[in-house]
Amino acid sequence: MKYLLKGVRAVDPAIGLDVQRDIVIEDGVIAQVEASIAPTEDMIVLEREGCVAIPGLVDVHVHLRDPGFEYKEAIETGTAAAAHGGFTDICSMANTNPVTDEAAIIDYVIDKANEAGHCTVHPAGACTKGLAGESLAEMGDMVAHGAAAFTDDGRGIQDAGMMRRVMDYAKMFDKVIMSHCQDDGLVGKGQVNEGPVSTKLGLAGWPAAGEEVQIQRDIVLSELTGCPIHIQHLTTAHGLDLVRDGKARGVAVTCEATPHHLVLCDEDITTTYDTNLKMNPPLRSKADNAALIEAVKDGTVDVIATDHAPHAAFEKEREFELAPFGITGLETSLGIVNTYLVEAGHIDLNRMVELMCINPRKILRIEQVTLEPGSTADITVFDPAAKWTVEADGMYSKSQNSPFIGFELIGKPTDVFCKGKLTLEDGVVTA
Repeated sequence: MKYLLKGVRAVDPAIGLDVQRDIVIEDGVIAQVEASIAPTEDMIVLEREGCVAIPGLVDVHVHLRDPGFEYKEAIETGTAAAAHGGFTDICSMANTNPVTDEAAIIDYVIDKANEAGHCTVHPAGACTKGLAGESLAEMGDMVAHGAAAFTDDGRGIQDAGMMRRVMDYAKMFDKVIMSHCQDDGLVGKGQVNEGPVSTKLGLAGWPAAGEEVQIQRDIVLSELTGCPIHIQHLTTAHGLDLVRDGKARGVAVTCEATPHHLVLCDEDITTTYDTNLKMNPPLRSKADNAALIEAVKDGTVDVIATDHAPHAAFEKEREFELAPFGITGLETSLGIVNTYLVEAGHIDLNRMVELMCINPRKILRIEQVTLEPGSTADITVFDPAAKWTVEADGMYSKSQNSPFIGFELIGKPTDVFCKGKLTLEDGVVTA
């Protein structure tokens, strides 16, 4: 199949491209990128004047819930949601049932994703067996079967000695350790950010130090072992300072921020006790919001990741203390970033591409794609001026536990090519 994208603004800072272009996709690759290309009879023409084409979006932090929790999300629905959100590639987390701690589960995830055909899934393997933090998972075997990274996300590794062994082992395979930084002894039964809001609402507080202690620990261990460390869903101003200091010392540390931690804060949680505002780590203060935005601007934050964490309605429709942590995010990420970062003037589209396309590929050690002839055709096209309202019934995810339902956003994906296959056309998932 041969496609012609007409009149898009092609943005790719990796090759210094930011200009209107026509793009031909054929046999899974980009065949032509020119100022004007006349269509031929064998082409399917997509007229996309006013839209922006960028290298395919990549999310390094997604919970597909499959195997074991398919009532929350399945690989079919989660990858469809990814395509709907503009993503060509996602990295799935290991806290499934059974835990993704052996090659057979890696094979299962990849095979199911290929069968669905919506996007490419790069599974992360667990660092420790059963996420128990006691013994190493079969890391080498998982690498041989396609594991892109390792993480005990959802729980975190509590013992520093075990984390060192994990890093020593992962370094041999040039794989990044993605760290969920949560000191259980400090966090305890914390529900929301420790501060005035937790006191006012009568909810157990979750101190910033419960995150920062492990950020500092893991940066030190990365420096000791030489293994790259990626700090997941970083939320605090001091945590950002720790990452800056590590980078200044030459430590191989990267970090991610989520759209919800950039836009929302603990003051958004009111006496309605909306459980769609309950997440791990919790929403922090307005000052932390501002610090995260500055870190996105100055390069301290390397990627924006969703931490897409679907839950069934009956689970979220419980008392705040009993409801599970987590929200969905794949289908709102681009709109949130474009609205609150790009349109707000904090970053430009080139920086957005670095955060959501280029840097995620570097961290996962996957193929770097570009908008030039010969590159794999992983392309996201979006309308930067499209105004839309987030609605639950418009989502492809099996769960709709999003705090952004009802938000009016600017910027929406129109088309996605995944390895040359059109998986989203005019806003509709096609695969």
